Amino acid sequence: MTTKADDDAGLIVRVAPSISAITAADWDACANPQGAAQEPQPADQAAPATDFRNATFRTPDDDRTCAGRGTATLESVSQHDSDNPFISHAFLSALEESGAVGGRTGWTPLHLAVEGPDGTVRAVAPCYGKSHSLGEYVFDHGWADAFERAGGQYYPKLQLSVPFTPATGRRLLARPGPGADAARHGLVAGLRALRREIGASSAHVTFLPQEEWRFLGEEGFLLRTDRQFHWPNEGYHSFEDFLGALSARKRKAIRRERRDALGPGIAVEPLTGSDITEAHWDAFFDFYQDTGSRKWGRPYLPRAFFSLVGEHMADRILLVMARRGGRYIAGALNFIGANTLYGRNWGAIEHHPFLHFELCYYQAIDFAIRRGLTRVEAGAQGEHKLARGYKPTFTYSAHDIGHPGLRRAVADYLARERIAIEAEMEALAEELPYGHEGRGARALGA
Repeated sequence: MTTKADDDAGLIVRVAPSISAITAADWDACANPQGAAQEPQPADQAAPATDFRNATFRTPDDDRTCAGRGTATLESVSQHDSDNPFISHAFLSALEESGAVGGRTGWTPLHLAVEGPDGTVRAVAPCYGKSHSLGEYVFDHGWADAFERAGGQYYPKLQLSVPFTPATGRRLLARPGPGADAARHGLVAGLRALRREIGASSAHVTFLPQEEWRFLGEEGFLLRTDRQFHWPNEGYHSFEDFLGALSARKRKAIRRERRDALGPGIAVEPLTGSDITEAHWDAFFDFYQDTGSRKWGRPYLPRAFFSLVGEHMADRILLVMARRGGRYIAGALNFIGANTLYGRNWGAIEHHPFLHFELCYYQAIDFAIRRGLTRVEAGAQGEHKLARGYKPTFTYSAHDIGHPGLRRAVADYLARERIAIEAEMEALAEELPYGHEGRGARALGA
């Protein structure tokens, strides 16, 4: 599929049925420009055009999402990590190459790419056609059920996200420069054009930073909030320094939990880079399978995925393993950004009190302090994180719905939901374990 994004700028939006149709250099220059080459790749060295869907149409002249129309701009990138591992070409490729997405998974790659008049890639977005609402962590099952009971067809829908990854990150990935804002508008125009072409009911942009959320709100998307628990590093020099910011009762409780977690002969091994071997991935996958099958019924990630990220992203991985009696018994997988540690998966084949807290939360905090990272995102859900020093933090999503009746109903629901989330955030802030004085007293996350 191609569509004109801006006649004046000469931008074209294409849809790639695989991330391999976009070179890693071009993708990462848009997604994580701090760690990628800034110069566009010449068109004659780019992936062949035949790798893109071949359909052409114009967006309507009155569509205000076309580049250059409207006034929405991105003025700040303060809420995203400047080297986010999940939006990298390597991570998204691992999902596709391992079979975690594509095929019959219900996640069909339809990545958007905005090209300049010379064929260079100016912006990209990780986009998927969905035939269900699994693996997203922003729940719209109720919307789907209500629409289908009323005679509508909710699926397919479009999802701008990183599959199975409830972590905040940019979704409108524009290469820096004077044309970045026009390229973002082009992504929005392309997303809406694709929604119309494939007959999708809606398009959903999830776990985006607040700046992009506001941008899409000005573009007419419906806005949704939710909350997670993130740990902010407020200049701590050590784990003990962090504990000093807590109330005495919570400080004692955490020390006791850490002691008890490692009591029965358990040793913890934090691993990064070349220290992570296939034997570690074999053990971790067993943990992941056991925990996933008990909690969700079927884990999303196949064994090959872990080998692929281990091969291509080892320096951006922290794998915390627990050993007892000569064998590994539990592990927690984290990914490392420029300023954030992202906790992703956990599993165990032996169950010991507080071991989950030690591997997933306390080891993450300790690593973040030693690395000088500014925060830890520990994934979705989990009010138990509050007592471990993690603070309630808003998360954001934006939703473009085609059917007027469904749009009105969802807009009404979201208005009421936002009020409820704000009230919940205020209540959660009252339960923070920090003392009344000092660095830890600030309540809500960004």
